[in-house]
Amino acid sequence: MGVELSAQPGVRVPTENTPPDQGFFLDLQSEVNDKGFLVTSTEELFQWARTGSLWWMTFGLACCAVEMIHVNMPRYDMERFGAAPRASPRQSDVMIVAGTLCNKMAPALRKVYDQMSEPKYVISMGSCANGGGYYHYSYSVVRGCDRIVPVDIYVPGCPPTAEALLYGVMQLQRKIRREGTIER
Repeated sequence: MGVELSAQPGVRVPTENTPPDQGFFLDLQSEVNDKGFLVTSTEELFQWARTGSLWWMTFGLACCAVEMIHVNMPRYDMERFGAAPRASPRQSDVMIVAGTLCNKMAPALRKVYDQMSEPKYVISMGSCANGGGYYHYSYSVVRGCDRIVPVDIYVPGCPPTAEALLYGVMQLQRKIRREGTIER
């Protein structure tokens, strides 16, 4: 179901019902079984290391920050997906902007973003961070944090659930695998 055997003994070929990640792991398993070792490029090794060790820093501004905290608790445990929280922007490569960004907080957001080392990624969490949300027409609200910093992943919701943020982190990992890390 989802995997069929090929003409070569011991090699499984993923079918269209196979999830893409499972097909990757089946290819990996067959290569290790055949040769006993893996041959890869430096770029692929860097991508693997980068996706497996995302260190994120919180930029919790409002109620979305509560859901961002939930994703680190034992029920969801984001660290098992390779993402661990850090307190310093100099140690982080992912910033999660959660909540309403006001005009007075925008320079601080940019300063923290500039302190992060390359390659750096931003996840915008919640309707307010994505586009101003409920307070879109307020004079003091920035209508989306993408006006201040470049955003890689948008997580919708008011507030989004912890599962949605976890899915956003997994999407960021897929994006890093797809784009690469040496030249962005």
